[in-house]
Amino acid sequence: MEQAELRSWEARCTQEEPPRCRAACPLHVDVREFCTRMADGKVDQAWATLCRSLPLPSVMARICDAPCKNACLRGEAGGAVEVGALERACADGASRTPVLPVPPSKGRTATVFGSDMAALTAVWDLSRKGVEVVLYCPCSTAELPSRLYGHVAPELAADLQQHFEKELGTLNRQGVVLHEQDALSAEMVDAAMAEGRAVFIAPDVYHLLHGGDVPPDQVTLGTVRSGVFAAMPLSGPASPVQLAALGRRAAISMDRLFQNASLAAGREREGVFETRLFTNIAKVAPEPPVPVPAEGYSPAQATEEAARCLQCECMECVKNCAYLAEYGSYPKQYTRRIYNNESIVMGTRQANTMINSCMMCGLCASLCPEGFDMGALCLQSRRGMVKRGKMPPSAHEFALRDMQFANGDDCVIASHAPGTSASAWLFFPGCQLTASMPDAVERTWQWLRESLPADKGGVGLLLHCCGAPAHWAGRPDMHAAVVKEVRGRWEKLGSPPIIAACPTCTDMLRKAMPQAVITTLWEVLADTLAASSDNTIYGNTTLPASPVPHGTELVLHDPCNTRDDAALRSAVRTLLAKRSITVKEPELTGEHTECCGFGGLSESANPDLGSKIRDGRAARLSAASGDGPVADAVTYCAMCRDMLAKSGKRIMHLLDLLLPPAEAQARVCCGPRQGALPYAGPAPSYSERRENRIRLRERLVPECQGETARTPAPWENVRVSYTDEARKTMESRRILDSDVRKVLFHMEQGGGWLENVSDSASKGRRLAMFRPTIVTYWVEFTLEGDGAYRVHNTWCHRMRIFPSKQGAA
Repeated sequence: MEQAELRSWEARCTQEEPPRCRAACPLHVDVREFCTRMADGKVDQAWATLCRSLPLPSVMARICDAPCKNACLRGEAGGAVEVGALERACADGASRTPVLPVPPSKGRTATVFGSDMAALTAVWDLSRKGVEVVLYCPCSTAELPSRLYGHVAPELAADLQQHFEKELGTLNRQGVVLHEQDALSAEMVDAAMAEGRAVFIAPDVYHLLHGGDVPPDQVTLGTVRSGVFAAMPLSGPASPVQLAALGRRAAISMDRLFQNASLAAGREREGVFETRLFTNIAKVAPEPPVPVPAEGYSPAQATEEAARCLQCECMECVKNCAYLAEYGSYPKQYTRRIYNNESIVMGTRQANTMINSCMMCGLCASLCPEGFDMGALCLQSRRGMVKRGKMPPSAHEFALRDMQFANGDDCVIASHAPGTSASAWLFFPGCQLTASMPDAVERTWQWLRESLPADKGGVGLLLHCCGAPAHWAGRPDMHAAVVKEVRGRWEKLGSPPIIAACPTCTDMLRKAMPQAVITTLWEVLADTLAASSDNTIYGNTTLPASPVPHGTELVLHDPCNTRDDAALRSAVRTLLAKRSITVKEPELTGEHTECCGFGGLSESANPDLGSKIRDGRAARLSAASGDGPVADAVTYCAMCRDMLAKSGKRIMHLLDLLLPPAEAQARVCCGPRQGALPYAGPAPSYSERRENRIRLRERLVPECQGETARTPAPWENVRVSYTDEARKTMESRRILDSDVRKVLFHMEQGGGWLENVSDSASKGRRLAMFRPTIVTYWVEFTLEGDGAYRVHNTWCHRMRIFPSKQGAA
């Protein structure tokens, strides 16, 4: 990532943009921080916040006309925060004022003409920059206060006088020389120029001292005379804070002049500007301001009023994404971490995990007003890590091996319907549906063949992976190879329109194969049902009876890959309505739906975070029931169903609802599922998923392709059983039944074993190892009386074990 690209990414995140109040304040007072301190009762700290930005703070805090109030977002939820009254309460309540150090003189001199707040602010700021300043006032110091706060009520003016004298003392300590009651003239400006002094002419004496018809530059306040700056009087009522902003602008220009720096560069955000910060107040309850008494807020009233500040920030994506929340910051900071991660040779483990943990679901981009897509950034970074050989091999290896297995000879079918030589459609269920619900794949294909018009041709079948794992892993070469395989098999079958059952497959294939016509199973179902009032499909067949009673309430989980597919989401809701299901929408749904934790291989790279993500989504689905009993859920992605089922959520796949098995009870995959309803079953294990794919192909291939049953590999004949603890360990470590069998078969072929001869509880257990791929597997087992193996424990690692010189392992 180049620097320019880094800046481009960072600019899309608005979290560090100032809130509206600060952007609307001509002096950019940090109102958000000020209110935080006041709400906490930390008045001295709040006062320090004001003193950082306000000139003559004891006076300015009491006469500030608070233009920020008009921009306050709280104004849309009960009423704007009374910042002006809070400033006065803070100034009255502060027990100490931050000490302002007197900077050493830098040998630079300036002369200021005027007696308004612009003149005093210029003097204040210049003196704090080490500039020797002379102020020429057209009045006496006794008359100055009336010129500064003439709009203030008389009863407050007397109180302000003492504060003005205090700030005048501060100016004196900072070396400011004040000349009173001078009859100002243009000659005095000439004299100052002749001495090499920079000059500022304040608005109240502008017409007296500034000759000529050319107005000052609006950005720099520079005039046609180099070194002379001037500000025209404000139109409308005098605003103390706007006048102070003019004086500050002049002081900045004069300081730049002293340093021979550009007077105009980088000053776009001086004064009032528009901020890009987005703050969602949809859930903010209206709350009216605390009324301001004539004598001002008491400490308790000030605390209460300051607490009404919304503390504006964006964080819209972070608040709704467990991944973004996990790393304690926000996308702009994450972008910097990724950039730094790429800039060092080996990367850091923390950043690598962060990059590989993103679900790439697009929720952040859908919520961000600037469309910041963390998934796109992480994908770009993953591809870079792969290209540079810096991708940790453990991050995606299991998922990529599983993809290769799904595309192997034991799982793939590409065939016309039995008894046909052409296909009018091609059913593409996806590798996760075949792994999770092989029986549903059979039922659906059968239903499509019986229901779609026979005169248009048959419905072929393609069992294959779409290549999503390779795409998510940042492996474009591998993804392209998978797509090439799919495209070749599709073309060989006559390039028929594809009916995809998996939302991820639909999205992937549409992007990778734009030449193909791709629709979804759900749209096919909805379109055909729409033409019938009795669920009749083309007059050929009907949907089976529903396994749940009419009127059942189900919470609908939209898979994240349907975020941009409104037609698909609409079709699903149509189908549920046809089944007389009452759909309840969770908080995040439709285009703002959440990922289940599988997307982007998040769970593969970071299992703990993957669990947190799916548990959070399951909880949000349950919360959709409100105060009523927790409703069951339905989705139309097999992986979403299985992920959420792992969290204990009762959730069914839409196929179980539309095309249920003959007996709506526990399905049988590799073992019986528990529960009386189809959605009550647990997710299949990783080993069961592979076994389901193999068995599905074995059942279909004789009919489809006329092949005989496959010959099992020798290791498949090893007889083995597992303890419950061993099964849990295998699942958590992603060790497959096939891996265990290969180890035991290798042992039988002379690979050897170790036996525990100690007096521990493991005495008599044997330990065998084998490295079939790039991973070494270990199996702890006992030999049963019938020659079968009982597995007690398994583990794996990447360390390679070499035989010793004596030939022993």
